[in-house]
Amino acid sequence: MKKTEAILNLVNKNPESYIVSTCGYISRDLYNLKDSDHNFYMVGSMGMAAPIGLGLAIDNPNIEVIVLDGDGSLLMNMGFMSMVGELKPSNFTHVVLDNHMHESTGGQKTIKITRICEVSENLGYEKGKVVKDFNEIPVVKEVRGPILIHIEVDPKDNTVGERVHWTPQEIVKRFQKSIFQERELIK
Repeated sequence: MKKTEAILNLVNKNPESYIVSTCGYISRDLYNLKDSDHNFYMVGSMGMAAPIGLGLAIDNPNIEVIVLDGDGSLLMNMGFMSMVGELKPSNFTHVVLDNHMHESTGGQKTIKITRICEVSENLGYEKGKVVKDFNEIPVVKEVRGPILIHIEVDPKDNTVGERVHWTPQEIVKRFQKSIFQERELIK
């Protein structure tokens, strides 16, 4: 499966969700496919997208939070998965796009995470799901979380899109504004 098609399918099925994307090509792909004030692009801090998404999910239980992670960034900071399993935010979806490499730093191979769904369930996630087809990508608000979705994707075979033009400060400002507006609508 192509990574960009997986991202676009996930975003299109979950247009109201807030997305935290890990640094590197995943954030660039999300930005180039569907820029939105619902997207929080990590510009650095590899391995920290999921902890940030976890905090958002806990603080905003009425919104759906999706984390777009890579296999390399997941491996960088797997310890947080035990926190997800312990805290069990039902509105938290962790998507791991696995291309078996650190693609945006030169293609260094990662170790295999083929049983990551079992690991997530053993740590307390409600469900771990391997997705092999676009039709299996869920509408996340219909699934009780926390869930981990493992999608094996092909290495990038086309040109890399533009970098996120927003500064980190601008990303935070517009994302916060969107969350605050959402909270007002929910009241």
